[in-house]
Amino acid sequence: MDFLMKYISGTYRCAGSFRASRLDMEGLGSCQHVYIAQICQNPGISQEGLAKRICVNKSTVTRQLGALEQNGFVLRHPDPGDRRILRVYPTEKAKLAYPRVMELRADWNRLLLEDFTPEERGALLHMLERIWRRAVRVTEGETAEKD
Repeated sequence: MDFLMKYISGTYRCAGSFRASRLDMEGLGSCQHVYIAQICQNPGISQEGLAKRICVNKSTVTRQLGALEQNGFVLRHPDPGDRRILRVYPTEKAKLAYPRVMELRADWNRLLLEDFTPEERGALLHMLERIWRRAVRVTEGETAEKD
């Protein structure tokens, strides 16, 4: 199934190009849209929680949040109950960027799926969700569970 990753990664790279050409916010990279979306939807999320939610390692989250913080999109504060935990909050700049990020994501989905019937869209999304859930389980070492 070599084609699976070829098509998934190719689509992902095209999505990055699409966002980069349309994301007109100074200091916001095309791969950072997912951070803006998650932080605006979950203000105060921990860095570790964010890493789990978007399926990337903690060092990648730390690096991306550093850039977002430097560019004025997020603030990080220690958790009052456990100072080892950093909580991430959106700034006004992130809150202003959020609708544009969500609009670009919706535009991309609409453009990719416009030739599909509603039934085909539903089936495709269901299958992709199954693949994603399986991928999460495999990376967590839990392959015995059924999809």
